[in-house]
Amino acid sequence: MAKFDGKFESAKQEWTTPAVFFDKLNVEFHCTVDLAADEDNTKCDLFFSTNDDALTKEWIGVGWLNPPYGGTGRNRLSNWVEKAYTESQKHLSTVVMLIPARTNTKWWHDYWMRAKEIKLVLGRPKFGDAKHGLPQPLAIVVFEPTDDRVIVTTFDFK
Repeated sequence: MAKFDGKFESAKQEWTTPAVFFDKLNVEFHCTVDLAADEDNTKCDLFFSTNDDALTKEWIGVGWLNPPYGGTGRNRLSNWVEKAYTESQKHLSTVVMLIPARTNTKWWHDYWMRAKEIKLVLGRPKFGDAKHGLPQPLAIVVFEPTDDRVIVTTFDFK
């Protein structure tokens, strides 16, 4: 039996998205606000920091979101996914979200399957000063107000 103890844990929740990764997406989406950042790792001129508490704000425009993956309480990953979907519908906004592809979770099926597009990430990008790429599958999920079906593609960030 596989040992998963600690495999997906991290004491750190703020990981900088690799520039090559974001830049390739930004050419397509033209993000205007980073929804979970700080002044050292933001990808957009406008951003919400931990102190701003993005989960309590309105998300308008084209948002980039690489949320904390292991948050607890209000900061749980499922709350970020729900908020991204809700804000895209409420404000006719776009949210481009980088998140673990946890296809066995309730929130994946409740929200991700309503996305306009899901890009399954090929490879293991290295975040911030990490020595190794993230050991779990990732996906880019694009929420937009639409009646179109979900489009699933591959995203090769290299």
